[in-house]
Amino acid sequence: MRRYSFIVTLHILGIALAGASTLLLVHSRLWFSALMALLLLIALGANLYRMQMIQIRMMRHLAESLRLDDTSLSFRSPYRNRAMEQMVDELSESMRAFRTRLVERHEMDAWQKLIRVLTHEIMNSITPIISLSETLSDRDVTEKNYNVMRQGLLTIHRRSKGLLEFVENYRKLTRLPAPVRRPVSLTELLQDLQKLFPEPYIRVELPSADCTLQIDRTQIEQVLINLIKNAREACAHTPEPRIEIRSHQLSPWLNTITVTDNGEGILSDVQDKIFVPFFTTKSNGSGIGLSLCKQIMNRHGGNITVQSTVGQGSCFTLQFG
Repeated sequence: MRRYSFIVTLHILGIALAGASTLLLVHSRLWFSALMALLLLIALGANLYRMQMIQIRMMRHLAESLRLDDTSLSFRSPYRNRAMEQMVDELSESMRAFRTRLVERHEMDAWQKLIRVLTHEIMNSITPIISLSETLSDRDVTEKNYNVMRQGLLTIHRRSKGLLEFVENYRKLTRLPAPVRRPVSLTELLQDLQKLFPEPYIRVELPSADCTLQIDRTQIEQVLINLIKNAREACAHTPEPRIEIRSHQLSPWLNTITVTDNGEGILSDVQDKIFVPFFTTKSNGSGIGLSLCKQIMNRHGGNITVQSTVGQGSCFTLQFG
């Protein structure tokens, strides 16, 4: 950054000297020399302007990425200039340090939430099993107590089976394959999605200009299918349900897909928990759908966020960097 400041200072001094020289040469009627000094003045001004505009674009790029919580940002020098390359290196190093601190903090938060959920679910299954087994062990095995003991054993079996299913769902999360990323047309992806959900209240808006995403098509399709199924469930009691899938190109390096519904919405104190494994507000939910979506997007170097208002609906946004 010091070198960049030094180069800018030299440009300013050069512009001042070239401007003064131009005036003196014009006053002395040395027209050719005045023209050369004027051209030098214009060249220095244009180069300084270009350097500042490049810096402004990089700052806007940085601000937009931070606003959208996109830490996959990287910088490249737009032309061979040691001062600019040094500044780019410093920005990239700062982003790497920031990314490492954001990832470590998110990982710690995720682990703490996961441990709380795991502890809660395991205790919910183990506690009644222990209590019931102690109660049954105190009873004598007689014909009179047979039905009571049979019901108790069935309850133990049911809770044990539920705990086993819980562990199986955990294995699904931990064994998610790495994405095989290939070029995929966004228009084709949304067209195929439209065929899967032909309901009139589910509207898929195709982009006006197609673009290519580097993604694992199968995994991203699964994410979108999960989101649309959740949206349908959220709209189950809405008189006039509406689900909209749209794509947006916010910049040449950032694309988003949104899934919006006018369903029941999500409570504000729950929104930060819905991506935590095994957390669910549904009576028959497993709590792994949205956490799988989050994991898939993270492995693609992207992100998934939600905005929701109770009684008005929700909007899930997939960000592809």
